[in-house]
Amino acid sequence: MACFLIPTAAAIVTTVVGKKVPEKYHFNWLNSMLWGGVAMLAIEHISHGEFVPYPPFLTAGLPEVWPEMMRVGVPMTLSIFLIWGAMVTVVAIASKRVKCVGA
Repeated sequence: MACFLIPTAAAIVTTVVGKKVPEKYHFNWLNSMLWGGVAMLAIEHISHGEFVPYPPFLTAGLPEVWPEMMRVGVPMTLSIFLIWGAMVTVVAIASKRVKCVGA
């Protein structure tokens, strides 16, 4: 129902902070992954009637929403950060190898 709220919050924070992060960390990748996931989840929740364009926006109350955010939203967001971290690590290792071979 509201699992997309956690990656939305993370995407907002990384978008604001991202301008101060060096390019070598590829924050644009992280932002693309977060915002893309948010868009897909929002569309899915709208299509199932769990999110509506009028107040109170979520069709379930806080007692149902909070556990889902913690059970689904947090692990999903952490997974995105782990995958992004792995991608950045692979690129950093590969670029070091290219420099060593070309030297």
